[in-house]
Amino acid sequence: MSESILSVTELTRYIKGLLESDQLLPDTWIRGELSNFKQHSRGHMYFSVKDENSRIQAVMFAGHNRFLAFKPENGMKVLIRGEINVYEPYGQYQLYAKEMQPDGIGSLYLAYEKLKAELEKEGLFDQIRKKQIPTFPKHIAVVTSPTGAALRDIVTTLKRRYPLAKITLLPALVQGNQAPASVASAIKQADAAGIFDVLIAGRGGGSIEELWAFNEELVVRAISEASVPIISAVGHETDYTISDFVADLRAPTPTAAAELAVPNRLDLLTRTFANKQRLILVMREKLKQEKRQLERLHKSYAFRYPAQLIRQKEQELDNQMERLKRAAEQLIKNKKMSLQQVKKTVEHHHPKERIRQLRERLAHQEVLIKRETEHHLTRSRQRFSNQIQQLQLLSPLHVMNRGYSLAYQQITGELIKSIDQAERDEMLELQVTDGTYICQITGKTSKRRDTDDKS
Repeated sequence: MSESILSVTELTRYIKGLLESDQLLPDTWIRGELSNFKQHSRGHMYFSVKDENSRIQAVMFAGHNRFLAFKPENGMKVLIRGEINVYEPYGQYQLYAKEMQPDGIGSLYLAYEKLKAELEKEGLFDQIRKKQIPTFPKHIAVVTSPTGAALRDIVTTLKRRYPLAKITLLPALVQGNQAPASVASAIKQADAAGIFDVLIAGRGGGSIEELWAFNEELVVRAISEASVPIISAVGHETDYTISDFVADLRAPTPTAAAELAVPNRLDLLTRTFANKQRLILVMREKLKQEKRQLERLHKSYAFRYPAQLIRQKEQELDNQMERLKRAAEQLIKNKKMSLQQVKKTVEHHHPKERIRQLRERLAHQEVLIKRETEHHLTRSRQRFSNQIQQLQLLSPLHVMNRGYSLAYQQITGELIKSIDQAERDEMLELQVTDGTYICQITGKTSKRRDTDDKS
């Protein structure tokens, strides 16, 4: 009997030996979808590979994954070559991956990216929509599973950091087909109550399927439409759901959500004590200053000789009154002078004064015009007289006044200028200064003939 009893270690090593001796398992290819992907700070990758019905834990050490030409992500469909073996400390079989290549994208990942893109385009992730988380909340609502570790972490942290806040649990399913409706209903119920200052919604870590309720549009819409500020606390630090993007604040873990929701009472006490100490120092310094001021006042001249100070102030008051009186008189004098100047200006521009000035100007213009007209008439008369005298000098009548006359043929009226223009017995008109003679030629004598006879 005792020979057939194995220890856990012996059993584990036996199973490990069976796996290692199998012809297929030491080097095999599997197809599946990545889930729960995490990369350690040392470079090792830890993840699950799953299909519709099963899953297997896997690890890909840094020595192998440094040759990957892509970055593995949750939801990716991949082809993996590796060894199936047992992890002895937990007695768990797992895949030790040596090679990995993409084999398409998982349906959940595609749905996640599609809904995320649609909601981002709609503006549900805009920073302007985010509500401010209150600094000192009085009443906090928690939407999560009543049996999960997340609730314990949130409540413990809230009570430790800020015991003044009241905590109300609104239980909800956070995994499974009914989880989206349950979470959305709890959020709407908390918002309708109108008594909460902030709401924490979330759950602990898990695979993408286990966290999927917080990627459903029903939950995302409930968060975006709520008036109460909401902190999203889903999974671990590397897990991101669509609820994280639409919430007013995203916390990497439920514990961190509680820390973001309330202040730390120890920090508040420390800050209050520091403020108190500063206030005491300020008040002490203020009291010292006031005491010194009081001492200066007690020693001042006013307190030692108040009657003398009053007499000085009265004398100063009299001087000030006298100066004020002189200033007022001077001001009145200046105003009167200004008024007189304004009055003169107004009178100078008064219509009556303007009319008088225009009349004087008109009279002056009339005198000038009359004088100019007389001068013009005198000059015109002088020119006319000169022209008459010149005409008289040129007039035939003027010549006649000296004894000359003009002879014209009676018939033709032609002026006789030569002896050859008229014959004997011809009738002439002889014009003198005051009339005309009718004459007949009885004879004529030529100066040429006389000249010829003389010659």
